[in-house]
This record gives sequence, structure tokens and C-alpha cells, in this order.
Amino acid sequence: MNLKIYDPKDFPAYLPKLNTLYDDLFSGGKGFRAKLIKMVGDQIALDPKSEHLLAQTIEFIHNASLLHDDLVDRSNLRRGKTAAWLRFTPEYAVLAGDYLLARVMVNLSGHGNIRLVQYTAEIISDLLEGEWLQDSLVGDFGLDLSQLDRVHNLKTASLFKWCLRAPFIAQERYEPGLHTGLEEAGTLLGQLFQRGDDLLDFDVRNNEGKAVLGDLKSGYMNSFAAFATSEMPAEKRAVLKECKTVADFALAIGGPDKFAAKLAEFDQKNEFLIQLYQHHLKNLKSYLKPEEMKLIDKLLPLTELLYWRRV
Repeated sequence: MNLKIYDPKDFPAYLPKLNTLYDDLFSGGKGFRAKLIKMVGDQIALDPKSEHLLAQTIEFIHNASLLHDDLVDRSNLRRGKTAAWLRFTPEYAVLAGDYLLARVMVNLSGHGNIRLVQYTAEIISDLLEGEWLQDSLVGDFGLDLSQLDRVHNLKTASLFKWCLRAPFIAQERYEPGLHTGLEEAGTLLGQLFQRGDDLLDFDVRNNEGKAVLGDLKSGYMNSFAAFATSEMPAEKRAVLKECKTVADFALAIGGPDKFAAKLAEFDQKNEFLIQLYQHHLKNLKSYLKPEEMKLIDKLLPLTELLYWRRV
């Protein structure tokens, strides 16, 4: 699936530096959100033009957020390469992200569905609000999981909800029960994905080879760190920023056995979310046409991929 459409209106040839930046940015990504759009679109017989527009839209929004996030977080790498703000200057990274978001609004307006445009604008607003909130939590080692869930719902889950709901909105299917179910399922998928991603930071099921303790070293307590240290007095958690390895972190919270026990508790907590996700999907069946029922079968295994990281 070609997610960067080489069209003069989106990527004008007279802006070569912009095109070079986008060529670099769009290479190496998994395009999972676009694949999720295609998964939903194919099962509900969404017309190919709309399906491609939605896939492009979510990739534009996601990659715009990466451009901005890497600059705000001062992350040096993205997908194993030098981050755009370092390679092309911070100013170009900001402009490139803003331009992608502007193209999203222009392209969606051409679809002619004002509810789709409005919903997409709301999602972009949620992303920015989540970034503001997350940035305010850096350096706070007294965080609890509920505070982080709020950030993740805004930054991560919002895009998953959009992927599930936008194909139906594009077909002008607005049943409240349908969209409530899709909203709940998307929220849970986003939470599970983020929590699975946070475990990679502690080298748990880290098949992707992600850098370890990146969040903690930058002063950010991710969901597993907050959960694993919930019994520690807040004033003692500041020592965590001195951890250089996962073994250091395990020692700080009580040793390897304590780390393993907390991981098992965390997995069990998220297994409950997986069961809740399955419950919402089953309830969606009453809103789908008979020929669309395979959508549930396609969506059910996603938790294995997003949380347990089983390919």
C-alpha cells in the first residue's frame, strides 16, 4: 500500500527538502494503522478510493505526531535513523508536521463528509492535548497508572478509535450503538498497545530490539514503571532516574523476584482488558450486516500482536 501519494498537491516538486524529509520519514514504518483501516474497510465493502484516503490520512496524522513528538522529547532516533529535527533542523520538522496535518484537512474536505472532517479534527486536538499532558508529567516520579491512562487515551488510543470508526463514518453509518462499541474497542486496543510498548522499554518481549530504559532515562515514568513502583513511597522513587539497566531497576524495586511478580500482575491486569475488548467486539455483531461478520474474526487476534507482541 503506497501511503505517501506522490501527487503534486500533497508533495509539490518545488519543495525538494520537504520531499526528502517525507521520503525518509515514511520509509521503515510498519503502517499498522493503515492496515487496520484496510482490514475494516475490506470487511464492510468500503469503496477503494475512500479506503485509500483514510489509510493515507491516518499515516499523515501519525507521522506528523512523530515529527513533533521527537522534537519535544529531543529523541535522537526514529525507526533506527536520525530523527528529522536533527537531520533537517527543528524548524523544518515543525513545518513538515504542520504541513501533513493541513493536507489531511484539505484532502478529507474533498470527500464531502463534514462529520468525518469534524471527527478527524477532534482526534488531532486529542493528540496535541495528550502531548501537552505528557510533557507536564516528565520528571514526576510519583505518577500512578490512571494518570498515564489519560495520556494514552488521548495520544495513542485516539488513533485506534479513528481507524475503527472512520470507515463507517465514510459510509455514513452513524448508529450510536455501533460507534459506542467501536469507541470502546479502539480505546482498549490503544491502551494495550501502549502498555505492550512500555514493556519493551524494560526488555520484556522486546523482539523489535527497542532501546532499553529510554523512557526512564529521559525522566518519564511509563505505565509499567508506574505500576511496578506503586508500593514505593513517592519520595524514594527519585532514585529510579539513576538506573542504567533493567537489573538496576529490578534491584531498586526489591530484586529480580519482585520484578517478575510485578510483571505477572501487570500481564494479568491487561488480560482483563483483553477480555473486555473481546466482550465489546461480540456486542458489535448486532450492528453488522451478515456479510460483515468476518470483521470480528479479523479484530479479535489483534491483542496478541499489540500487547503480547506475538507475530
